[in-house]
Amino acid sequence: MQISKNRLLPSMLLLLTTLLCSATFAFGKKGGRYYYQLKVYHLKTTTQEEKLDNFLQTAYLPAMHRAGIPNVGVFKPNDKDTEQLVYVFIPFSSWKQYEQLDAKLEADNQYQADGKQYIDAPYTDVPYSRIETIILKAFEQAPAPFVPALTGPKSERVYELRSYEGPTEKLYKNKVQMFNAGDEVGLFKRLGFNAVFYSEVVAGKTMPNLMYMTTFNNKADREAHWKTFVDDAYWKTLSTKPEYQHNVSKNVMVFLHPTEYSDY
Repeated sequence: MQISKNRLLPSMLLLLTTLLCSATFAFGKKGGRYYYQLKVYHLKTTTQEEKLDNFLQTAYLPAMHRAGIPNVGVFKPNDKDTEQLVYVFIPFSSWKQYEQLDAKLEADNQYQADGKQYIDAPYTDVPYSRIETIILKAFEQAPAPFVPALTGPKSERVYELRSYEGPTEKLYKNKVQMFNAGDEVGLFKRLGFNAVFYSEVVAGKTMPNLMYMTTFNNKADREAHWKTFVDDAYWKTLSTKPEYQHNVSKNVMVFLHPTEYSDY
């Protein structure tokens, strides 16, 4: 049986177009940089903490999973003397996913039922004092978040959240370049710092700044890793390069541990 060239050509063009579109879509997903939301709940009482934990565990995280966000981190400070805070880390594969989240939660009847105590809390019995929100965009060299494979008990783990504030926008961008083009991200990976994310702060109260989070099994593991980092030959060379001087005006470190129900 002989197939006409006039019939074969459109079929081949359709197949080629489909393959090209599929490849473009796959590349776009793989090459895109995540956006992150870091919500910091400020609490005044242990009752608020209990209510927030219950909401996050039984309503919020399950709803996020249904909304297509498989991993959400919930962390608390290791230092018991600090203000009562709860950090919630939410990764979005695109800005569109972030924009659509509220509508999805409002349409999720299961979420509305499971989170009713929190959602419909009266003004006389609020579940938190304030919520601080930080919006971040993943670095080029670390475009997606990573779930660390730690082995120690969650209560002993150290999740180190760092914020590097820059003296000016230009110098801040220089520090971001140091992580990307300077391959500081690669150094952290080589030394096994198990970073959850590296990011530029898009909106926050201490801009211009970048934030990243590394993880360790315990405090001793953390100290050993940082000693290795400081002693590393590549870091000694990178940190003394003239083009990367004076690009950090303040380094803020917060030591956290994940809750038992956290995905991270």
